[in-house]
Amino acid sequence: MALQPHRGAGYAATPTVPTPAQLQAAAETFAMLATPTRLHLVWLLSQQDLDVGSLAERAGAPVAAVSQHLAKLRLTGVVSAHREGRRQIYTVDDPHVVTLVEQIFQHIAPDGTLTAD
Repeated sequence: MALQPHRGAGYAATPTVPTPAQLQAAAETFAMLATPTRLHLVWLLSQQDLDVGSLAERAGAPVAAVSQHLAKLRLTGVVSAHREGRRQIYTVDDPHVVTLVEQIFQHIAPDGTLTAD
């Protein structure tokens, strides 16, 4: 029996079954976004490039903790960084990651419930 693509509203059909490598990479990406702090950091960086101090302030987290989260996010390629003078500026370069984060918050209401489609 062949797999039939989901054809719900707003979804494009996937022409091929994901490879094991794609499944592993996708799971690792989701794992990086599976903590509220990291998800918040990626959301912040999808809005604006920021340094670690600004991220910590906006996320309400200690600089050391934010720095550790950023290191993990960088290792997996979810975020990147570049130097501006003495500061490291973090960014989310991948438009797919930005879309993924935007879409999840469109799907979840401010009270944490799922929004109606």
